[in-house]
Amino acid sequence: MAEDLVLFEVAGGVATITLNSPATRNALSLALVTALQRRLGAALADPAVRVIVLTGAGTAFCAGADLKESREANAAGGGTGMQERMAHALQTIWNAPKPVVARVNGHARAGGVGLMCACDIAVAAESAVFAFSEVRLGLIPAMISVVTLPKLPVARATELFLTGDTFDAARAVQLGLINAAVPAEALDETVTRYVRSLLQGGPEALAAAKRLVRDVPAMPSDEAFRAMAALSARFFASEEALEGMTAFAERRPPRWAPQG
Repeated sequence: MAEDLVLFEVAGGVATITLNSPATRNALSLALVTALQRRLGAALADPAVRVIVLTGAGTAFCAGADLKESREANAAGGGTGMQERMAHALQTIWNAPKPVVARVNGHARAGGVGLMCACDIAVAAESAVFAFSEVRLGLIPAMISVVTLPKLPVARATELFLTGDTFDAARAVQLGLINAAVPAEALDETVTRYVRSLLQGGPEALAAAKRLVRDVPAMPSDEAFRAMAALSARFFASEEALEGMTAFAERRPPRWAPQG
């Protein structure tokens, strides 16, 4: 079944979405990306879900596009609609009002790196290897550039996009593509630590803080100061902030935080 290509589990306010095609190294087929988009929609629509974790089954996080499917579509003289579906999935993660954490269990290539970079926080196993491998196939990292270029210095992006060379998790941390590289046996513990921190934040505050990172760098400074002063005032006057400040004064967790 197509739904089996992407698994979905909700527990403790966390939706775990798992790319589940280990035989293809979780390659991005039309069916898999379609199922991923449905799972993302379900997580965003569920009020019980506060944080989303995206990971892969087997030894790879995501190998990028399903080249067999793409080659067959090319030979038949048609397309699969894959580019539009993938763009939609990346945009959904990038703009999601809920934090998305990439649990990078193994290698990521091309579109797989894009999925990882669309997430807000990424933790990878030290053994993971990455590459923007598109040019070696006569392709370009077009869609994923939208979510990767904000994280990369121009010189590094040029190097990685043009060479297609592989790089390890330690360098991915240095480049700013991931937040942490840890031994495989510490991956779950590290992801859990980030998730627990995210669950301490107010839901509306988390969504708005994520927008700051997306929007403010592109704004002229005068416009940014005006807009952010108004936004700050609105949050200080919000019910969520009242609860947060009251909870702080009363030395108790706010109502949105895990209790106990």
